[in-house]
Amino acid sequence: MLIPHHLLETDTLIRLIEDFVTREGTDNGDETPLETRVQRVRQALECGEALILFEPDSQQCQLMAKRDVPKEWLD
Repeated sequence: MLIPHHLLETDTLIRLIEDFVTREGTDNGDETPLETRVQRVRQALECGEALILFEPDSQQCQLMAKRDVPKEWLD
């Protein structure tokens, strides 16, 4: 299920993004400050380059690049 980012409370969205950008393997040695990485992801969400997916069975959210989301989910 896709969740429009603008439906989330601001604090919830920020915590979700922070969780994403601080996960092991997502920084690839990037020394960019946390605030900058959060802002980049937020901009990607706002311009539609990234999407929030919610898996009801596991109750887990994840962020994905729009290009990686199955096309049938975007209809």
